[in-house]
Amino acid sequence: MYVGVLEVDVLLGDVHTLKQKRAVVRPVVAELRRRFEVAVSEAGNQDLYRRALIGVAVVSGDASHAREVLDACERLVAARPELELLSARQRMLGPED
Repeated sequence: MYVGVLEVDVLLGDVHTLKQKRAVVRPVVAELRRRFEVAVSEAGNQDLYRRALIGVAVVSGDASHAREVLDACERLVAARPELELLSARQRMLGPED
């Protein structure tokens, strides 16, 4: 069993309140969850209204499949016009860990 983790740090566009931030981040989280069947959450920077840290986790029997899913999640976030991808970091945990 392999567990893949993706942390995506994004800068939000024209957002001036935490309520507006939620209106931008929630649909992205929901789309990731729906499209890729992954566990996903806003995992950091909750008090900053123009930044968000989105965490994604996937469990798979194959490490390459887990990486493919995380890469697709990263591409989806990068393609959103209302978000600017600042950084993305992947980690993989396997049977030897």
